[in-house]
Amino acid sequence: MHRVTPNCWLNPEVKLIQFRLAGGCQVQDEESLVRRAKEHDQAALTQIYEENFDKIYRYIVLKIGDRTEAEDMTQQVFLSAFKSISSFKYRKGTPFSAWLYRIAHNQIVDYLRKKSKRPTVPFEESLASNSSGSSDPRLEVERDLAIEQLASATRHLTKSQQEVISLRFAGELSVAQAARVMGKSEGAVKALQHSAMVSLRKLLTAG
Repeated sequence: MHRVTPNCWLNPEVKLIQFRLAGGCQVQDEESLVRRAKEHDQAALTQIYEENFDKIYRYIVLKIGDRTEAEDMTQQVFLSAFKSISSFKYRKGTPFSAWLYRIAHNQIVDYLRKKSKRPTVPFEESLASNSSGSSDPRLEVERDLAIEQLASATRHLTKSQQEVISLRFAGELSVAQAARVMGKSEGAVKALQHSAMVSLRKLLTAG
């Protein structure tokens, strides 16, 4: 399994604000790429995977606060997407990644629903489990604590604010792309982002 170990969680407040405000899948001709992927062209599928994996992973981990689960769920997003990609209909102006985010969102909802019905694992045990076999357990623990801190802070936001933060800064979507995914106007997305950032700064500073 491709294991993602992003180094962007050691200072969540600074890194969250400094994330690149890039667009979704950056390719010269995304429509052509998707067309090839629908024909099960392995090179096209690999390109889509490599260009979107980290963004989808960050989107999921910010939502659930668990790196190991997020890695597994990200893999499942791509397995599901590639299994049904022949039915995907490309729409100009809407990045292919928007479809991936919808799949990821559905998996997150399902995961959280199931999690609420089973006993929780103490966070200390989770840290010990995630740190086992690490070349630098101290960094692993710091990374886990930062993820937990940020994920915990975002839970105090409204659902719409959480989605904006996840799409804009974890998923690195532009305002226009986030608006399409959420079905809102760009002005509404900007307003949600501003209010969310104000709340997060207060929460993270207080924490």
